Amino acid sequence: MKMLLAVALGGAIGAVARYKSIGWISHLAGHGFPWGTLAVNVGGSFLMGALIEAGALRQFLTPEMRAFLAVGTLGAFTTFSSFALDVAVLWERGEAGATAVYVAASTALSILALFAGLWAVRQVLA
Repeated sequence: MKMLLAVALGGAIGAVARYKSIGWISHLAGHGFPWGTLAVNVGGSFLMGALIEAGALRQFLTPEMRAFLAVGTLGAFTTFSSFALDVAVLWERGEAGATAVYVAASTALSILALFAGLWAVRQVLA
Protein backbone atom coordinates (compact mmCIF):
# COMPACT_ATOMS: atom_id res chain seq x y z
CA MET A 1 0.00 0.00 0.00
CA LYS A 2 2.91 2.38 0.75
CA MET A 3 4.25 1.76 -2.74
CA LEU A 4 0.93 2.59 -4.42
CA LEU A 5 0.60 5.76 -2.38
CA ALA A 6 4.15 6.79 -3.33
CA VAL A 7 3.41 6.28 -7.04
CA ALA A 8 0.05 8.06 -6.83
CA LEU A 9 1.43 11.07 -4.99
CA GLY A 10 4.41 11.32 -7.33
CA GLY A 11 2.10 10.95 -10.32
CA ALA A 12 -0.07 13.84 -9.17
CA ILE A 13 2.98 16.06 -8.72
CA GLY A 14 4.48 15.03 -12.07
CA ALA A 15 1.23 15.58 -13.97
CA VAL A 16 0.80 19.09 -12.58
CA ALA A 17 4.46 19.87 -13.27
CA ARG A 18 4.04 18.65 -16.85
CA TYR A 19 0.92 20.74 -17.40
CA LYS A 20 2.48 23.89 -15.98
CA SER A 21 5.86 23.39 -17.71
CA ILE A 22 4.37 22.78 -21.14
CA GLY A 23 2.09 25.80 -20.77
CA TRP A 24 4.92 28.07 -19.65
CA ILE A 25 7.37 26.92 -22.34
CA SER A 26 4.71 27.13 -25.07
CA HIS A 27 3.85 30.64 -23.95
CA LEU A 28 7.51 31.67 -24.19
CA ALA A 29 8.41 29.82 -27.39
CA GLY A 30 5.13 30.01 -29.29
CA HIS A 31 2.46 27.50 -30.19
CA GLY A 32 3.48 26.66 -33.77
CA PHE A 33 5.71 23.76 -32.70
CA PRO A 34 5.39 21.52 -29.61
CA TRP A 35 8.40 23.09 -27.86
CA GLY A 36 6.88 22.50 -24.43
CA THR A 37 6.43 18.79 -24.99
CA LEU A 38 9.91 18.48 -26.48
CA ALA A 39 11.48 20.29 -23.52
CA VAL A 40 9.56 18.20 -20.98
CA ASN A 41 10.50 14.94 -22.72
CA VAL A 42 14.19 15.82 -22.99
CA GLY A 43 14.41 17.34 -19.52
CA GLY A 44 12.51 14.47 -17.93
CA SER A 45 14.75 11.94 -19.66
CA PHE A 46 17.83 13.74 -18.32
CA LEU A 47 16.37 13.76 -14.81
CA MET A 48 15.47 10.05 -15.06
CA GLY A 49 19.03 9.18 -16.07
CA ALA A 50 20.53 11.33 -13.33
CA LEU A 51 18.18 9.91 -10.69
CA ILE A 52 18.72 6.27 -11.62
CA GLU A 53 22.52 6.63 -11.83
CA ALA A 54 22.78 8.62 -8.59
CA GLY A 55 20.58 6.06 -6.88
CA ALA A 56 22.71 3.20 -8.19
CA LEU A 57 26.03 4.82 -7.28
CA ARG A 58 25.07 6.15 -3.87
CA GLN A 59 22.28 3.70 -3.03
CA PHE A 60 20.29 6.39 -1.26
CA LEU A 61 16.88 5.58 -2.72
CA THR A 62 14.50 3.38 -0.79
CA PRO A 63 12.11 1.39 -2.99
CA GLU A 64 9.34 3.83 -2.02
CA MET A 65 11.48 6.88 -2.89
CA ARG A 66 12.36 5.36 -6.25
CA ALA A 67 8.69 4.60 -6.94
CA PHE A 68 7.72 8.15 -5.92
CA LEU A 69 10.42 9.87 -7.98
CA ALA A 70 10.98 7.62 -11.02
CA VAL A 71 7.65 5.89 -11.57
CA GLY A 72 5.32 8.52 -10.14
CA THR A 73 6.82 11.98 -10.54
CA LEU A 74 8.99 11.52 -13.64
CA GLY A 75 6.67 8.91 -15.12
CA ALA A 76 3.79 11.38 -15.05
CA PHE A 77 6.00 14.35 -15.97
CA THR A 78 7.05 12.52 -19.12
CA THR A 79 6.37 8.93 -20.04
CA PHE A 80 9.11 9.44 -22.61
CA SER A 81 11.63 9.29 -19.77
CA SER A 82 10.40 5.78 -18.94
CA PHE A 83 10.78 4.81 -22.59
CA ALA A 84 14.28 6.31 -22.67
CA LEU A 85 15.23 4.38 -19.52
CA ASP A 86 13.97 1.12 -21.03
CA VAL A 87 16.07 1.80 -24.14
CA ALA A 88 19.16 2.53 -22.02
CA VAL A 89 18.70 -0.65 -19.95
CA LEU A 90 18.40 -2.82 -23.07
CA TRP A 91 21.40 -1.09 -24.67
CA GLU A 92 23.60 -1.40 -21.58
CA ARG A 93 22.76 -5.10 -21.36
CA GLY A 94 24.31 -5.41 -24.81
CA GLU A 95 20.99 -6.16 -26.48
CA ALA A 96 21.40 -3.94 -29.54
CA GLY A 97 18.87 -5.88 -31.61
CA ALA A 98 16.22 -5.77 -28.90
CA THR A 99 16.93 -2.07 -28.44
CA ALA A 100 16.36 -1.36 -32.13
CA VAL A 101 13.18 -3.44 -32.21
CA TYR A 102 11.86 -1.74 -29.06
CA VAL A 103 12.55 1.77 -30.37
CA ALA A 104 11.08 1.06 -33.81
CA ALA A 105 8.06 -0.85 -32.49
CA SER A 106 7.28 1.65 -29.73
CA THR A 107 7.48 4.59 -32.10
CA ALA A 108 5.66 3.08 -35.07
CA LEU A 109 2.98 1.22 -33.11
CA SER A 110 2.23 4.18 -30.84
CA ILE A 111 1.76 6.50 -33.81
CA LEU A 112 -0.33 3.91 -35.65
CA ALA A 113 -2.43 3.35 -32.52
CA LEU A 114 -3.06 7.08 -32.22
CA PHE A 115 -4.25 7.23 -35.83
CA ALA A 116 -6.40 4.13 -35.23
CA GLY A 117 -7.99 5.87 -32.27
CA LEU A 118 -8.65 8.98 -34.38
CA TRP A 119 -10.18 6.84 -37.10
CA ALA A 120 -12.35 4.81 -34.71
CA VAL A 121 -13.83 7.86 -33.03
CA ARG A 122 -14.44 9.57 -36.39
CA GLN A 123 -16.33 6.47 -37.57
CA VAL A 124 -18.59 6.57 -34.54
CA LEU A 125 -19.05 10.31 -34.10
CA ALA A 126 -18.83 11.64 -37.66
